[in-house]
Amino acid sequence: MAVEIKAVVKNSPAYGKDIAAGDMLISINGHGISDVLDYMYYSAEINTELLLERCGEKHTVNIKKSEYDDLGLEFETFLMDSKQSCCNKCIFCFIDQMPPNMRDTLYFKDDDARLSFLQGNYVTLTNLSQNDIDRIIQMRLSINISVHTTNPELRCKMMNNRFAGEKLDYLRQFADAGISMNCQIVLCPNINDGAELERTLTDLGRLMPNIQSVAVVPVGLTKFRKGLYPLTVFDRNGAVRVIDLIENFQKKFLEQYGTRLVFPSDEFYITADREIPKGEFYEDYPQYENGVGMIRSLSDEFEQAFNVAEDEDIKTCCTSMATGFLAYKYICGLVEKAEKKWHNIKCNVYKIRNDFFGETITVTGLITGQDLISQLKGKPLGDALLLSSSMIRKDGGLFLDDYTIDDVEKALGVKIRVIENDGFELFDAITGN
Repeated sequence: MAVEIKAVVKNSPAYGKDIAAGDMLISINGHGISDVLDYMYYSAEINTELLLERCGEKHTVNIKKSEYDDLGLEFETFLMDSKQSCCNKCIFCFIDQMPPNMRDTLYFKDDDARLSFLQGNYVTLTNLSQNDIDRIIQMRLSINISVHTTNPELRCKMMNNRFAGEKLDYLRQFADAGISMNCQIVLCPNINDGAELERTLTDLGRLMPNIQSVAVVPVGLTKFRKGLYPLTVFDRNGAVRVIDLIENFQKKFLEQYGTRLVFPSDEFYITADREIPKGEFYEDYPQYENGVGMIRSLSDEFEQAFNVAEDEDIKTCCTSMATGFLAYKYICGLVEKAEKKWHNIKCNVYKIRNDFFGETITVTGLITGQDLISQLKGKPLGDALLLSSSMIRKDGGLFLDDYTIDDVEKALGVKIRVIENDGFELFDAITGN
């Protein structure tokens, strides 16, 4: 397979060589190039020989560069071909619970192992062949895997894919080859919790030390589930049972391997009305992006900023902040602590009910522009409305419902300041810096 070159980056190692837009890249150092992984892996060497084709004629170009430096070739897409879509129809899939008439990109189900390595995406393994597994092993790539259960029959049922169970063997192959894996489990009440979760964690523990971490997150259910598999959310008692089971495994893993290995998401602790664990519990926060330890990290960072702040650094400031139900009381606690010490600051914190997706969705990242407008209209918002960057999609700076930041600013008559999920940045935002 050959890949068309779209451009050569100015002043890159490939710049000034006999390479032009429209040339077809056939191989690097004799290895065929089919996608970005081939390109990155085989071009990492100091001396690279490129076989190119132009107008039916083949020619070679030799480039000497620093090891791992990019050659400087650009292609039509980042992956150099199309994204691989998911071939499952999981009973808990969030995309299947989306309302109609939204932008096309929100309905695309990604299940691309290359994005697992490059961007941290999680993959189910169901659309990978043995050749794909061999390539991952050859390139020594780490990978993030959506496991959900290690019961083959149950995995087939949960993913609505008759091959999902047999693909679990890839976990063993990766472990035997020393490939590092991060895993996630979307937990559904009375489906893969209880004894099934115990089985899954036992099986994953047998793959140590190649399993780096495991996140357990509760299923998210919107109001758009007509015709879908009947599922329920975790109540307080269910969340307590999940935490207790996981903490028992953590004790065993910590004793055997020096790591807790498996972590419940923050949502389980909040649903169970349990205190969020201390920072050391989360080790190096390996599952932060899965909502594991986010609240603890935010709180600890805010506390650090609070402790070193000088009175003269605190500006007179009046702001507001919108957040989901899940994080609301924690955000309020941080803000109230700062307001109590410095009386020249004020931040009104508002919890936003998710009318768009349904009230069972309580995370901040799924708040939409129209819910912000309808619930904050006429409220005292101060000089700026603080919003988490998790609400804003990276593909175009839009809220999930296609409202723009400008739309919300105009409707509410206030300037929006987008902040990261970072305690230092939150502290600066509410203290006028």
